[in-house]
Amino acid sequence: MLHEPEFWVAVGFVLLVAGLARPIGRGMGAALDARADKLRATLEEAAKLREEAQRLLGEYERKTRDALRESEEIVAQARSEAERMAAEASAALATAMQRREQLAIEKIAQAEAEAIREVRTTAVDVAVAAARRLIAERLDASRASTLIDQAIRDVPSKLGRPH
Repeated sequence: MLHEPEFWVAVGFVLLVAGLARPIGRGMGAALDARADKLRATLEEAAKLREEAQRLLGEYERKTRDALRESEEIVAQARSEAERMAAEASAALATAMQRREQLAIEKIAQAEAEAIREVRTTAVDVAVAAARRLIAERLDASRASTLIDQAIRDVPSKLGRPH
């Protein structure tokens, strides 16, 4: 066996493999260690990204709740403002209606007073015309002269002066 070339080729091969195994093993170990470090860094980065995503999600959920609460407050405030404005409008309408009613009552009273004044004026005009006609028909010249003289004498007493 020591004389056979295959034996020596096998021994050389084993020695070569043993000699090369150490540097190749170190290289493969270093490569595997580098890859493990790289995987560890990637996992750490993924964990950091996950934590950041969780933090952002929490922040956005909080902002969403705040925005929802704020929008509900705005809607409630708008409703309250609308109700207040409706009440003010109703009160203003009632006040305007009262003013218009009062104005109408005053106009009616003015119209009544004017109508009464016109009726009185017309009645006086009719009475004067009737009296004039009656006086003209029934009064003769001597009787008219006597009445005029009497009226002139009565003027001072009617004005409040003694004769």
